[in-house]
Amino acid sequence: MSEERRENPTPDELTARIEGRKDLKPKDRGQLPRIFWAEQDPAERVGNIREVPFAYTPIQARAEAVRCLSCKNEPCVSGCPVGVDVPGFLKLVADGDFRGAIRLIKETNLLPAICGRVCPQESQCQENCMVAKVHKDLGFAVSVGKIEAFLADWEREEGGVELPAVGAPTGRRVAIIGGGPSGLTCAGDLRRLGHEAVVFEAFHKAGGVLVYGIPEFRLPKSIVQAEVDNLAKMGVEFEFDTVVGQTFTVDELFDDGFDAVYVATGAGLPYFLNVPGEDMNGVYSANEYLTRANLMGAFRFPEEDTPVLRRDNVAVLGGGNVAMDAARTALRLGAKNVYLVYRRSRQEMPARLEEVHHAEQEGVQFRMLSAPVEILAGGDGWVRALRVQRCELGEPDEKGRRRPVPIEGAYEEIPVEIVIEAIGNGPNPLIPKTTPGLTTSRHGTLVVDEATMMTTRKGVFAGGDIVAGASTVILAMGHGRKAAGAIDAYLKSETPASSPELG
Repeated sequence: MSEERRENPTPDELTARIEGRKDLKPKDRGQLPRIFWAEQDPAERVGNIREVPFAYTPIQARAEAVRCLSCKNEPCVSGCPVGVDVPGFLKLVADGDFRGAIRLIKETNLLPAICGRVCPQESQCQENCMVAKVHKDLGFAVSVGKIEAFLADWEREEGGVELPAVGAPTGRRVAIIGGGPSGLTCAGDLRRLGHEAVVFEAFHKAGGVLVYGIPEFRLPKSIVQAEVDNLAKMGVEFEFDTVVGQTFTVDELFDDGFDAVYVATGAGLPYFLNVPGEDMNGVYSANEYLTRANLMGAFRFPEEDTPVLRRDNVAVLGGGNVAMDAARTALRLGAKNVYLVYRRSRQEMPARLEEVHHAEQEGVQFRMLSAPVEILAGGDGWVRALRVQRCELGEPDEKGRRRPVPIEGAYEEIPVEIVIEAIGNGPNPLIPKTTPGLTTSRHGTLVVDEATMMTTRKGVFAGGDIVAGASTVILAMGHGRKAAGAIDAYLKSETPASSPELG
């Protein structure tokens, strides 16, 4: 994929493109240059937490949408886990009908401002874009995500937010456990179908990973709150500071009159390398580090109560989006040297190319083909260095990525005072442990019927990371949509019952 950012057409050229759009043949549209968005200068943005990219202007959004070929087989739609009508909304944008475009998106996606910013479009809708295939370069794909974010921002800031219609009351109540993207999506769709939806959230804010995991500079929390507020206006109820499985159980939810339960508790259990020294002071899981910084506002300490360590030298272990988020957050918290330590090469990194590019621009130092083997402490019990072993790439693993093979005797010490482990997360085990009748996989995820998202217990559905393992926001939302439809069908087929029997 190309990272080259070319100079944008002039405003007059953009206007000419828009005015002449109906005369353009598909071949001509496919050759139109991509419209790039402005970004904060790297040297400036590492000193603040403001969003890095700037939004498209209306004329830029329209000119970029003109590039869509409106393919009859709609490959971009098949690449979207929630089935957004991408060609449909892009045509409306090109015509200047922003209201119609955002309405069309919200028929299948109630969180467009979020998805436009954090969804991996390059591996979903944009990966299937025929413009990119014509050029044999994903960098030429139509910028679906940036246009989606523009539309959501336009509606919120200028057009006035229109809430989706809520169905006639059915009298059926559904409990949603977890206020992350999957739970929020399920709750919104259930309200559109007329059911009562109550979200039980362990934290004091809804959003899940959107508020505790993804940094402000990638996803402003005011945007997440605005989307949550819209759901509340639709009638979704929220119960915060509530840990189902401890505060009360799933069985007690049924006893309290709920007709169905949707479990969307995510994958918040951090994995560790299990190397010597992990019990030293200065070692964080990425979950804790990012939660302190994002949800608890540690970047404002001492104005906020939650502290987080600030040191000059930080090592982040991992190569995914969470590792990029942690590394870039450490820079914004004042670190002078942030080392991204990864066992494989850059080509095998699972992080989004945009996030890798931004991290590199901001000064994150990549230590590829380096496997952490020990965290070293000084005499005071605090981290003083990370010991790594150099690797080379071997044969591909089951996912097609070449395996890291340690080079005998090739060790190095990286002087650091903080180590942040971002090597993945597992499913939250609390609900499976406290709810009879649920079957889990060997990885701890809940087993569900893929067609209905129902678990092995009647009336209990599940989706998102608790089913798929640590995955993407949009996949979790797709599960939420599918589950809402299945719950609706289930409720219509069942007579009201306070406590479904195990099945």
